[in-house]
Amino acid sequence: MLLTSENPGRLDVFLSENASVTRTRAAKLIKDGLVKVNGETASKAGFLLKSGDAVDFEIPEAVPSVISPENIPLRIVYEDDCMAVVFKPSGMVVHPAAGNRDGTMVNALLYQLDDLSGIGGVERPGVVHRIDKDTSGLLLVAKTDEAHLSLSEQIGAHSVERAYKAIVIGHMKQSEGDVDAPIGRHPQDRKKMAVVPGGKPAKTHWRVIQELRGASLLECVLSTGRTHQIRVHMALLGHPVLGDPVYGPKKSPFPVEGGQLLHAGRIGFTHPKTGKRMVFEAEPEERFLYWLNKLKCE
Repeated sequence: MLLTSENPGRLDVFLSENASVTRTRAAKLIKDGLVKVNGETASKAGFLLKSGDAVDFEIPEAVPSVISPENIPLRIVYEDDCMAVVFKPSGMVVHPAAGNRDGTMVNALLYQLDDLSGIGGVERPGVVHRIDKDTSGLLLVAKTDEAHLSLSEQIGAHSVERAYKAIVIGHMKQSEGDVDAPIGRHPQDRKKMAVVPGGKPAKTHWRVIQELRGASLLECVLSTGRTHQIRVHMALLGHPVLGDPVYGPKKSPFPVEGGQLLHAGRIGFTHPKTGKRMVFEAEPEERFLYWLNKLKCE
C-alpha cells in the first residue's frame, strides 16, 4: 500500500495513524523490512518523514494460530461482540512463551471466546496488555482489530484506569504519595527490571488503605504501565510487595508462598465501539484475603 506523508513526523506514528495498526505493530513492520520510504527500505521506527515522502508498506496476512485452545475454567467478567474483560488467576501466564506453551490465558481465551483480534500476532491473539504470572486481576481482551487498536491507544495515552491492591512489608511514612522513577532492564540481571537512568518514564500513585501487623494494604494506581512497575517502585521505597520472590528480601518476615500479593482489582476504559466509559472491579483471591485477615491488627 502506498501513502504520501502530508506533514513531517515519525514513521511509526504515521503508520499507526494511517494504516490502522498500533505503534508497536508499526515498529515491527519497519524492523521486518516491510516499509519503504521513497523506494528505500526504512530501518528505524523513529525515521523522520518530510512532507511529500512516499511511504510504501506491506502488512502480511495473519498466520493461523498454532496455539491449542484448552478448556481451562475462565471467569469472564464482561463480554460483547468486540471485547471482553476477564479475570486472570495468580499462577497463570498470560501468553505462551519459552517454558510456558500451554495452560496460559491465551489457551483459555481461544477455547472460551469466539473471536480474538490478530494485531497481537500469533502468540498473543486478543492480548491488549498483560499482568505478571503471580499477579491476579482484570485484563482487557480484544475480539476485533478495531477494538484492539482503540484499547491500545487508550493505554498509550494513559487514559485506562488501572488500580491494584498490594500488601507491602512495613508501614509507610505518609498516607499517600507518588513514585516517579524511570524503569528499564537491570544492568546486571536482564531478567529483572530496575530504576535506571534513561529508563522509560514510570509513575505510580499509592495510598494506604489499612495498616496491618508489620505490613500495609495499599492501593496503587498506574499512570504508566511498565514491566513489574509496582513491584520495582515499592521495593525502591523500601516496602516491597509481600511474597515477591524477585524484588523482596531474601528472608521475608512472613512465609508467603505463591508469589507477590498483588491484585489488579479495578480497570476503567472507554468502550471502543460505544464510547461509553466503563469501570469494572473484582475482589482479590482467597490467598490474598487469607494474608490480609491474618495480618490485621487485633
